[in-house]
Amino acid sequence: MAKREIEMQVLPVSEAIDGKTRLILAGEQLFAQNGINGASMREIATKAGQGNHAAVQYHFGSREGLVRAIFDYRMEQMEPERGAMLDRARMTGALKDARTILEIILLPQLDLQDADGNHSYASFLSQYLLQSRSPDFGDFGGSEPPNLTAALRLMRQRVDYLPPYVAQRRLISVSLMFLNILMRHHGTDEAAFGESFPDALEDTMEQIVGSMCMPLRLASVGTASA
Repeated sequence: MAKREIEMQVLPVSEAIDGKTRLILAGEQLFAQNGINGASMREIATKAGQGNHAAVQYHFGSREGLVRAIFDYRMEQMEPERGAMLDRARMTGALKDARTILEIILLPQLDLQDADGNHSYASFLSQYLLQSRSPDFGDFGGSEPPNLTAALRLMRQRVDYLPPYVAQRRLISVSLMFLNILMRHHGTDEAAFGESFPDALEDTMEQIVGSMCMPLRLASVGTASA
């Protein structure tokens, strides 16, 4: 496929943003900085400007409820772009192309910057995935938005030669590859890495496609060592 032109933008944050959303964004930032289990509910409420230190429990019930709310909030933001990308892939006959499908799954995260211009969601998601033990393909916090679900279904069909647990392991691995470059490279001086962010992203996407789609060779390795 032709190299995708990367356009970065900060999603607007309204000054009149409601208190529940402020808690979601504050939780995302503090979880990103301190770990999902490293930030207290009181700290999150304070950062969100809430006088009631039990505001997180009031709105979300628990830490796990807030984590789910962060996923739901960000997934909803990415759904329109994923829908547009699915439509383009459908019109061009690219719904079976691995690179196209992986772009639909991963690239909408490029636009998710917090109020400080950082990719706190990428850091938050990385920590969640590193803790995840789910064998279910495409398990990202329990949220199942339709466009992401459709893209994950296409990806599973594309790698139907892999056992489900292998496909899930690879999906987590390639997601971490993408999130890592997003956190490390974007917004830094090009001279610090010797390459531009679009070039680094293009190379990483090629690695991701290869890692996700390579044949499973465990059986042949076992035979050779017997």
